[in-house]
Amino acid sequence: MVRAIRETVTVEDGGVVRLHSAELLPGSRVDVIILPESSAKDNRPLASFKGSARGVYASPEQADAFLRTERDQWDR
Repeated sequence: MVRAIRETVTVEDGGVVRLHSAELLPGSRVDVIILPESSAKDNRPLASFKGSARGVYASPEQADAFLRTERDQWDR
């Protein structure tokens, strides 16, 4: 099983990330995955997007007509 070492670090100038761990053996090869923290604006709840985009139908009447047609097909 693969062991993971999790550290929270601050990115330095030039995008440099430094990680120090006694568990890492000199000369060993490791994979590094960077997961940047989400900014506050990305933490909006999914419900906040409701109604924020352009709709598929030009008007509420057009949407009602589509739904009416679909419901009529169910009765067949």
